[in-house]
Amino acid sequence: MIVLGVESSCDETGLALYDTKRGLLAHALYSQVAMHEQYGGVVPELASRDHIRRAIPLLQQVLAESGIERQEIDAIAYTQGPGLAGALLVGASIACGLGMALDKPMLGVHHLEGHLLSPLLASEPPTFPFVALLVSGGHTQLMRVDGVGQYSLLGETLDDAAGEAFDKSAKLLGLGYPGGPAISRLAEFGDSSAYQLPRPMLHSKNLDFSFSGLKTAVLTLVKNRPANICEQDKANIARAFVDALVEVLLAKCLAALKQTGLKRLVIAGGVGANQQLRSALDAAAAKRRFRVYYPELEFCTDNGAMIAFAGAMRLQINPEAAQRNYAFNVRPRWPLNELGI
Repeated sequence: MIVLGVESSCDETGLALYDTKRGLLAHALYSQVAMHEQYGGVVPELASRDHIRRAIPLLQQVLAESGIERQEIDAIAYTQGPGLAGALLVGASIACGLGMALDKPMLGVHHLEGHLLSPLLASEPPTFPFVALLVSGGHTQLMRVDGVGQYSLLGETLDDAAGEAFDKSAKLLGLGYPGGPAISRLAEFGDSSAYQLPRPMLHSKNLDFSFSGLKTAVLTLVKNRPANICEQDKANIARAFVDALVEVLLAKCLAALKQTGLKRLVIAGGVGANQQLRSALDAAAAKRRFRVYYPELEFCTDNGAMIAFAGAMRLQINPEAAQRNYAFNVRPRWPLNELGI
């Protein structure tokens, strides 16, 4: 079965072809970061318009790279939600229009399920069951994953997600957008003993998160510094922020493994590319004898490969899930726990 995946939930346009026998055949991605950077964040209308321009050239690229003809595609999976409504509508309309033209069945895919399953695309994928830390955009969740569509929520953020805290704190330090990679790079030059920031809900005795207070602590530090804060002081604040956030994520992951009794931890989503988080998790795994799995770096951010793969996994379980119904709808808000098989 060859599945075409279409991703357009935010500011990346991604298309990919996945074959259930041969694996990932080709994928192509266009990021709008340079366009949105001048505005300090994603502008939804601009994102939607850019998806329109990029989707068809990316489709042509993956077809050419894979050597697959359009008629060889067996099904088309597209991101149905969650995400920006206009951006989702662009991807859904292009996917369903293509499906109608080729007479191929369609399947709407949950964006977070794509992230959750993306580590299975790695050369050494995890096996079910496992605990997953999903840290993508506005989402920070711990899940127990027993199989495709079998997800149990263990804990989630009560306010700002980790990715949002990264972006907002980076903006306070004048680092621009996207903030996550910038603040992580700057933290490498910081002194870990210069500042001590709070670790929200570190000892809450549950698996929920809260990062709004951490962002506010960064704001307070910045306001109490001179207007022309030096680069070393910025690096020290960045280091304090990253150390605090990583400590909380690590502690919650360890607590989730203990609560479930599982020995496999999967990290999915954009923050999964953070090197400080990876280093802390790898050290803990070596000490406590559990295994931690990450997506390939190119699949940490939004991409079409994870949508094609998630669609293919669902269709292997239930081939009737894809339908020739081209009257599509999107779900900008769509809780992951509503998914089933």
